[in-house]
Amino acid sequence: MATQHNIALTRALAELPGPLPAFGVIHIAIPHTSRFTIVGNHLAQHAELSLVAIGIGVHIQSLPVGSLVGIKALTARFAEGEMRIAAALRELEAHGYLRRAHVRLANGRMTTRTVFCNQPGAVERAGRVVVVPEVAPSVPEPPPAPAPPPAPEPTPVPEEALPPVRVPPRTAPKPPRRPLPQPRALTPELRQTASAILADLRNHAEELVLSEADVEELVPGVAAWLEREVRPDAIRHALTADLPQPPKYPAKIVRHRLTMLLPPPLPDAEELAPAARRTLVIPLQNCDRCDRAFRSREPGHCRGCRDLAAAA
Repeated sequence: MATQHNIALTRALAELPGPLPAFGVIHIAIPHTSRFTIVGNHLAQHAELSLVAIGIGVHIQSLPVGSLVGIKALTARFAEGEMRIAAALRELEAHGYLRRAHVRLANGRMTTRTVFCNQPGAVERAGRVVVVPEVAPSVPEPPPAPAPPPAPEPTPVPEEALPPVRVPPRTAPKPPRRPLPQPRALTPELRQTASAILADLRNHAEELVLSEADVEELVPGVAAWLEREVRPDAIRHALTADLPQPPKYPAKIVRHRLTMLLPPPLPDAEELAPAARRTLVIPLQNCDRCDRAFRSREPGHCRGCRDLAAAA
């Protein structure tokens, strides 16, 4: 079977026009006739989105209207955990691909609509989303059959009855970029370790060559990770794994990952320890008759005085 596949591949390569490149990928493009999605290179080759965010964006764009695209639904579909999928959705939202709008239904209840824009900022008209379905390239169709007798047309629903989904206009400014994490105290030890981690990145990913100015700017972000007791090898893996190819702006990629993938601080031992059981303490009362102390929730008589009263 492998030999047959190799022969078929060799024949397909021989039919490609022009000389083949000496290295790199070679595309054998066979036109799709059904079940395909048109994806822009601005998403597939995004310089600042992670590979998980790009994959989830392409997956959401391929789904039909009404499909569930929440964190739980995507976690049940893919092997990535909830934290990675949540971070990827936040990336898509920060770059304008994913939007969440609160609308009021006809029954008065509020709901959240998730809108995915295949071209952020290009599908807006008069403050309202314009849904443009992607249609497959036209193919020759058979001659039309005789037209059936006309049926009564349904009553159109007025546009005012549909709740509009408001999105920012095309000229709206982009959301501000999240600031680089900062440590509580940038000690000389933290600065030295953070600088060493950043300068050593090119030994683990040759694309991440940072200048001295880049290292000086990114040192507080790495120091914030170290202050939260993240090991240097874990920081190195977070900054070098699954890099986009080719990475045009290494410093921007490192800054983006230091900001978006920052782990939370470790909880204290007191937060992890179970709550101590409260000891029930019954207060002391003085007997109204003999003034002897006894324990009771309510004032009154001690047991001896109650026994004497009962005997009398």
